[in-house]
Amino acid sequence: MYLVSGLASPYLKLAEALPKVRGSPLIERKSHRPRWAMVIDLRKCVGCYACQAACKMENGVPYEHFRTWVEIIERGVYPNVRRAFIPKLCNQCDNPSCVSVCPVGATYKREDGVVVVDYSKCIGCGYCIQACPYGARYKNPYLGTVDKCDFCSHRLEQGLLPACVVNCMGRARIFGDLNDPESPVSKVLQSKHVSVLKPETGNKPMVFYIGLEEAVKGLPSKTIVINPKVGGVVEV
Repeated sequence: MYLVSGLASPYLKLAEALPKVRGSPLIERKSHRPRWAMVIDLRKCVGCYACQAACKMENGVPYEHFRTWVEIIERGVYPNVRRAFIPKLCNQCDNPSCVSVCPVGATYKREDGVVVVDYSKCIGCGYCIQACPYGARYKNPYLGTVDKCDFCSHRLEQGLLPACVVNCMGRARIFGDLNDPESPVSKVLQSKHVSVLKPETGNKPMVFYIGLEEAVKGLPSKTIVINPKVGGVVEV
């Protein structure tokens, strides 16, 4: 054990405590044919950006681009102001609009529901970027191909949770197999009221939110959105 002036290092104590705070990185339950989904509890998100940073480190995302990002919504005029943090990512849609527009079949939905990009086929035309109603895709400037969140598929293959889920200090991100009624995500969907982003698109997102209505509706008219993807503040 490391010592600082004869005392146990507080950093070492933090390192020992983190696994307990974060929980196990292993996927607890899954069926033989999993259907992956995520729930984000906005009541627990504190806007720490740990998910955003973890994703970049795990997947080698270029500095100016994001696979997942956290938007901050501020509404009202002082002193009547409210703030909400809304993590966003690819919604792994059940009816993804990005798939049908790809001219070479590089974007497709797997049996487990994850929408992925075959980099060996992608020609970087950008049609899928335009077709995504969630702004979840970007063109990698170094590879010349389109990239996006894939629920950390390389981790799923090892039985590990996505990096953003493991590193969420508030445990706001809940991940699991919809085909297993006892999985964490299935239990939440059975017991909580959830919403999705832009349901009118017909894409049928598989990323669900708890507290979305409270975060974005029924608030004062003046609204400021802080979005790291556009690199600034927008008043709407």
